Amino acid sequence: MRKFPSDPTVLLTCFSVLGVAALLSAGIAPAFAATISRSADVKASASAVWSMIGPFCAIKNWLPPVGECIEDGKAAFVETQTARNDSEHSYSYAFLSSPLPVSNYKATIKVMANSDGSSTITWSGSFTPDQGKEKAASEALIGVYEAGLAEIKARLAK
Repeated sequence: MRKFPSDPTVLLTCFSVLGVAALLSAGIAPAFAATISRSADVKASASAVWSMIGPFCAIKNWLPPVGECIEDGKAAFVETQTARNDSEHSYSYAFLSSPLPVSNYKATIKVMANSDGSSTITWSGSFTPDQGKEKAASEALIGVYEAGLAEIKARLAK
């Protein structure tokens, strides 16, 4: 008679491997989390950048596809702020719902001061793409990040 290991880590690893094998043998690939990150350098102080993009609903001013930001949940993208640190010029948020083929989307926008008086804006996120939509999900979010950062940079260059 063979005994099963009692170490919880070994048990979890065994069950994970068996679960992935079962999904693959059924022709179903498991969904894995993906991450993206984009940055832009701007010729403005971190506080000037933060005053423009820091308010949670300011996104309607710098992200071209967003026509308005409605905080009552009636928009196609429903987001909630999950963390905020004004002294570090950052906030995090999550999608409650979205038309994009993703789940478990979480992101952070952060502005870092550079020694020359300029700033670097970093927008990073993680998500689980819908089965079979991995490329579309990644391309859509990269497009959103790049469009938003380009608009911020253009507005601050004026």
